Amino acid sequence: MSELRWHPLLRQWVAVTTHRQDRPQMPENWCPFCPGSGRVPDDYDVYLYPNDFAAFSSDSEPFSQDAGAGELYRTTGGRGATDVVLYSPNHNLLPSQLGVEQWRKVIGLWTRRTDELFADPDVQYVAVFENTGVAIGVTMPHPHGQIYGFPFVPPLIQTELDTARSHAQCIYCKILARELAEGRRVIAENGSFVAFLPFFGRFPTETAIYSRRHFPGLAGMTEVEGVDLAAMLSIVRQKYDNLYGFPMPLMMMVRQAPAKGEYPYFHFHIEFLPIQRSPTKIKYLAGVESGTGAFLNDTRAEEQAEKMRAAEPQG
Repeated sequence: MSELRWHPLLRQWVAVTTHRQDRPQMPENWCPFCPGSGRVPDDYDVYLYPNDFAAFSSDSEPFSQDAGAGELYRTTGGRGATDVVLYSPNHNLLPSQLGVEQWRKVIGLWTRRTDELFADPDVQYVAVFENTGVAIGVTMPHPHGQIYGFPFVPPLIQTELDTARSHAQCIYCKILARELAEGRRVIAENGSFVAFLPFFGRFPTETAIYSRRHFPGLAGMTEVEGVDLAAMLSIVRQKYDNLYGFPMPLMMMVRQAPAKGEYPYFHFHIEFLPIQRSPTKIKYLAGVESGTGAFLNDTRAEEQAEKMRAAEPQG
């Protein structure tokens, strides 16, 4: 079970999850996510798999924001949820090889699970994300992502919320309008979504997908927007893997409003955070980034956007 410890200097919770030390590391000749393993159905398309090494779970003690208030060292429980989203039964399929219809099924699973977790009184934020590539630290090669039901709003999300709330008009809509007006960093667009390399990107070839319509999260998408998002995810993932001619190690984060409360100023978007800064070099988050929180980006968005536009999907 997880224990949350309060960081009195950064004023944020740190999850202590020692049981996760036992996670398998890229096992050979066996995969729990493959049909026939006994851990998943023998016939599935997409599947929600309860994480065997959950960071947050319903078995943990409940979370209390005010636990130990006034004390230097505070602890509380980490009750929440940790799920694995299996994108396909095909063990060797890359996310960039998923068809639009398969991405649509993945998005449907994201949305259904988000709805369930939003109804859970212990969940305050639903984080949908993916880690891809050994260089990122992936421990299972089968195509998958994850969904965390946090018992608190994570600090980066809270920063975005605070910033968005402070603007009279939606700051995301303003960013999207600026990117469309300049055009230099836009790499793909359709009727519902625009993909671009943000002017302010922190990671090499960082890409964002913004919805054209203002809505706060997965539950607010229309059927047409769901199909358009699937198409955009397919395009962006293919562009990434075509950029240098090999699967791009990256993190994907689905940004949506918290589970509880009203957030009319928040705007649904997705962030891709790659770490490949050239065909032969990895961008490691070392002393400056990890120690100060200040990022040094080794690429220029305008130049990388031109390369990403040229990295056309095959077929």
